[in-house]
Amino acid sequence: MSPFPPPASASPPRLLVSDHVAGRISLLDLPDGTERAEANHRHLSEHAGFLALPDGLVACVDDRAGELLVLDPYGPDAGRPLIRRRVPVAVPAEHLAADPGGRLLAVTTGLGRNEEAWTGLLTAVDLDAPDGAVAVRVRGRTGEPGVTVLGGPSPLVVVRHREPGELLAYRHRALMGSAPSCPPADPALRIALPDDDGHGDAHDPVTGRAFAAAGSGVHRVRRQDDGLMTEAPLSWSADGRSGGRGYYLRLDPVRRMLWSCVRGGPGDPGQWPQWTNDAWWHHLDTGATGRLELGPGLVFRLAVTARHIAYTRVHPAGDELVLLSADREAGFRPEVCARLPLPAMAGAPRPGGTPWDGVQRRAVAASPGSGLVAVSRGGHGEVHVFDTDRMAPVTTLTLPTPLDDGGHLALVTPGDGAHADPVGR
Repeated sequence: MSPFPPPASASPPRLLVSDHVAGRISLLDLPDGTERAEANHRHLSEHAGFLALPDGLVACVDDRAGELLVLDPYGPDAGRPLIRRRVPVAVPAEHLAADPGGRLLAVTTGLGRNEEAWTGLLTAVDLDAPDGAVAVRVRGRTGEPGVTVLGGPSPLVVVRHREPGELLAYRHRALMGSAPSCPPADPALRIALPDDDGHGDAHDPVTGRAFAAAGSGVHRVRRQDDGLMTEAPLSWSADGRSGGRGYYLRLDPVRRMLWSCVRGGPGDPGQWPQWTNDAWWHHLDTGATGRLELGPGLVFRLAVTARHIAYTRVHPAGDELVLLSADREAGFRPEVCARLPLPAMAGAPRPGGTPWDGVQRRAVAASPGSGLVAVSRGGHGEVHVFDTDRMAPVTTLTLPTPLDDGGHLALVTPGDGAHADPVGR
């Protein structure tokens, strides 16, 4: 069972569905798909994703309006609007994160639709600022930086850069006191990374550690007094399997584990059907690390349920939802327990072309307090809902827009504790 069980009288699970191309956010009941609210002309930053906040709230960035949105998925039941707060932030948003309390946020900027980095703006947000200074923008390095916000007496915004690889730590309080007109901001701490290919970030609020995925492994820093201490990186090699690296990293708050997908194979994106994919995991409390094969093709993001981890795999021979058992008993080793077929996408990636440019994709979402998983079917306006405990499909939801590029999803359950992973997904 999940350590975050919803109350007996809780409302049903709900699904936020963003069509960032068409500009619509839908709020649906699960599993029947009843629409409870909608927000039109809202273009979610798909890369920054949805961020779970305490009290069942969810944050995201509208890349067209340049606003951080705080969503209240159960607000419409009480006559409140779906969008609770709107805070101006710099865009195009690359990554979004919060401190463990959900009050202090940070948004980094990336390429957007540009061929090269052109903005180094970083936005610091205080949702409860006593003086009314809710958001402040400063200028740092250009690039595609990741971000985490570490708590403590003096919360730190840790920005992960590449080319050259380094971690830059800013004091959130100092950022909020910056002058107008986007002044340059100097980091309080600077930690060099050995790689120039960082991609993927996670934060464990329990230990105060931040994690950055790179080619040589998962690099770690943790809060110590008023600063940061580096620790030995975690290797991608485990269980006799080696090679490749993870391009995605997330915290599983149910089992207190890190998860990623380690990709190997040809460097040419046109040969993506020959890419190898392994699920990689690390137990934060025991230090145990493991790796197991998922299959060839495109595997990227994953979702955390109460009792399983869910990956989607795209391949010319057929797409599938791959479920891993994730028992919380001491000494367990995750295993692939189900492979559930997904209907093909018209406009799916094809051999010889990249799997992300001008093709349809899939989004996946789950809640750590539920057994449901939702998977989008890009270009078809459909979301397929599965029950991981029964390892079977439940229903197909039809949306009013096509969900080009796969859209983006967030599955919420009251009291699920999803905010224990304070990085946007």
